Amino acid sequence: MIVVPVKEGENIEKALKKFKRKFEKTGVVKELRARQQFDKPSVLKRLAMERAVYVQQLHRVED
Repeated sequence: MIVVPVKEGENIEKALKKFKRKFEKTGVVKELRARQQFDKPSVLKRLAMERAVYVQQLHRVED
């Protein structure tokens, strides 16, 4: 359960923004989307490898 303390006279938009930020940090939506479809472990491993190669290439370009 997410609790967002709202101060006296605080704008409702600001409180809603705090709630959205906390909710996003919990990762509920990300987990729900991941559970909607099953990915084989080999596919996940391949995607992780591709991501790692991409990040390494970005670091090489910076240097």
